[in-house]
Amino acid sequence: MSIEIEIHDRWPDGLSHIDALYSDAFPEEDLSPLVQALLRRSEDVVSFTAVSDGKTLGHAIFTLCSVVGQVSDGRVALLGPVAIAGAFQSQGIGSALIRHGLHRLTVDGADQVSVLGNPDYYGRFGFKADDRIAPPYPLPEAWHAAWQTLRLQPDRPALCGVLSVPAPWRTASLWS
Repeated sequence: MSIEIEIHDRWPDGLSHIDALYSDAFPEEDLSPLVQALLRRSEDVVSFTAVSDGKTLGHAIFTLCSVVGQVSDGRVALLGPVAIAGAFQSQGIGSALIRHGLHRLTVDGADQVSVLGNPDYYGRFGFKADDRIAPPYPLPEAWHAAWQTLRLQPDRPALCGVLSVPAPWRTASLWS
């Protein structure tokens, strides 16, 4: 990473700049309603912001979920979305945010993290295709390899069942 960043918990200065960041990072998608709904949920959402010289360059969200059908207790998080300002993409900021979040979740005792994303990108962090935890909605066939999991506590049994997500994620169009 050629740019120096600081990673902070949550979103600085409220939610006023979030629309611009996500619109810049995802010009073809409107993720702002999902992101704002998630950030209003302090009980089951952790997020991290990358800042450089007082400017917000990136943001990553991890949503704490449960697994329906799991026999033993287990904690799983759903990673995403992750947004990096367009002019600062491909500089390692997203990777730094994700690694920071994975470390924090590991320390906090989470068992696994699931993600629906590019296998080449998320594979760099150790994510692998998952058939033990099903997403909350059926995925298009072409997306099956994109549903991945990273076990944070390999000494614990792998979780198995259906991912149960909080209300902001309960929209089928987010999964198709």
